Amino acid sequence: MSSRVLISFDWAMKRLLRNKANFGILNGFLTELIQDEISVQHILESESNRENEQNKSNRLDLLCVNQKDELIAIEIQYYVEPDYFHRCLFGVSKIITEYLSKGDPYSLVKKVYSINILYFDLGMGIDYVYIGRTNFLGMHHSDTLMLSEKQVKLFDKKEPSGIFPEYYLLKINKFDNLAKNTLDEWIYFLKNTKLPKNYKAKGLQLVDNQLRYDNMDAATKIKYKKYQKNLLVSKDMLEGAWETGLLEGEAKGKTQGKIEGKIEGKIEIVLKCHSKGFDIITISGITGFSEDEIKNILNKN
Repeated sequence: MSSRVLISFDWAMKRLLRNKANFGILNGFLTELIQDEISVQHILESESNRENEQNKSNRLDLLCVNQKDELIAIEIQYYVEPDYFHRCLFGVSKIITEYLSKGDPYSLVKKVYSINILYFDLGMGIDYVYIGRTNFLGMHHSDTLMLSEKQVKLFDKKEPSGIFPEYYLLKINKFDNLAKNTLDEWIYFLKNTKLPKNYKAKGLQLVDNQLRYDNMDAATKIKYKKYQKNLLVSKDMLEGAWETGLLEGEAKGKTQGKIEGKIEGKIEIVLKCHSKGFDIITISGITGFSEDEIKNILNKN
């Protein structure tokens, strides 16, 4: 592989990877991460991942189905979000209920993989890849509860964790740029948007060929540059808001049920974004306020 200028994975997810011709890139990334051969069959357009104009600058979701009819949700998050664990849980719960029809037996609940690519520091830990699985440990004998032989045949699962959702948290900012294995090669690309020549991970050759900046036409290049600029500025702004306690106050307001603290913090962010020249749609995506609410805030301040 060469040192070509490549486009970011988040931009590709939004505009290119929904195309079946580019599923090989998704297959490679997911196979390296989950450590099981993954073949994406199609992309789902559900309430959980439908594109929203007011949300386009803040998060990117992709919900797909693999060859086992399992659901894989991929989300990229750039901005500090202290209640991200809660949102993760809510998102998976919503997907599960959305794909189980009323009256269906519980045995039809689909396995969900929640893939979270994070560009902020979530929680406390020294690693950069965390996996969350559900296991049941005995209180008295410390044994692990397993499925019976009948359940194994009935559900085609080896253990209970194969039924429950599986969470993957990739803390990109924690990666030290030293690729020790093929998954690290993918994480290097996610962090740096470039690829050294000797990388061999599945899907990266397709990345090198299909996600080239030079493949975009002039108009798309302008949109891409504007998107990247807004992303960096708003990320810096929200990190600054966290450091000054604005978002911390918002999180505390959520926890305590105090709407006032939440709103005050977001109003301050609205004003800062506006002073930096952000348009109303972008500010809406960052803060969650509607366009009309933002206009009212700006008129009063």
